Amino acid sequence: MRRAVLAAALLVAAAVHARPAPALTQVAAATPVAPEPSPPAPGWTDALRASQAVIGRKLQTDGIAQLELRDALNKPVTLADYRGKPLVVSFIYTGCFQACPVTTQRLAEGVKAARQALGDESFRVVSIGFNQPFDDPVAMGAFARQMRIADPQWHFLSLPAADVPRLTQAFGFSFTATPKGFDHLAQLTVVDASGTIAAQVYGENFELPMFVGPLKDLMAGQAAQRLDLESVWRKVKLYCTVYDPVAGNYRVNYSLFFEIFCGVTVLGGLIIFMVRSLRRPRVAR
Repeated sequence: MRRAVLAAALLVAAAVHARPAPALTQVAAATPVAPEPSPPAPGWTDALRASQAVIGRKLQTDGIAQLELRDALNKPVTLADYRGKPLVVSFIYTGCFQACPVTTQRLAEGVKAARQALGDESFRVVSIGFNQPFDDPVAMGAFARQMRIADPQWHFLSLPAADVPRLTQAFGFSFTATPKGFDHLAQLTVVDASGTIAAQVYGENFELPMFVGPLKDLMAGQAAQRLDLESVWRKVKLYCTVYDPVAGNYRVNYSLFFEIFCGVTVLGGLIIFMVRSLRRPRVAR
């Protein structure tokens, strides 16, 4: 009897060891399935379309440039006061605790990089509070201090509540009230020196070339409109100012200066040779 019981126990043990691996092990070894991307938030596509539609719009034509705003010292200003240089426009609301501070800090980094690449007074920046009447001059000034913005070419502005829809629509900026604040695109608008919307930059952590590039193009275009030596030199310097992804900033590539010099020298030599050849008297045959 004991032998029979022992034999039965050995058969049971062998059957247990011969079973396949548990289902949990098989699932763990399977290739994980990537989750499907989330669809865009409702209204996001329309907001982006409205933002892109205003590129090329002249603020002077729409009368937006004459709307009266107030700076952090409660002094009246208009967007027309900023003509003559490229202008970067950012819409924020001071009660925001996440997107607006993050975007403003990233904009500060972009402004610093652009000033180093293009010049300290090459462009201006305005941040406009759209949550009226709460984003008054006092609140905008406090927000600027909280963000540690001390750039003399960067102003924080307020406007009457009645003018908010007209101004934001002119810049293609859409926002929707929510229980927690507002949903809106993280958007920067680049306006050229004549008051025409030239580009839109999106994202809370945009890449520096996305922001500096449009400003650089506008300044190069301004320099190309003049034929004096200073403008030519500025355009050459802008052409040679390139983004260094390793260092994360802009620098002047002096090798491009050498290439331009060699190209101009060769072209000048060819022109001189052709002029002399044309002036050389022909020998009669």
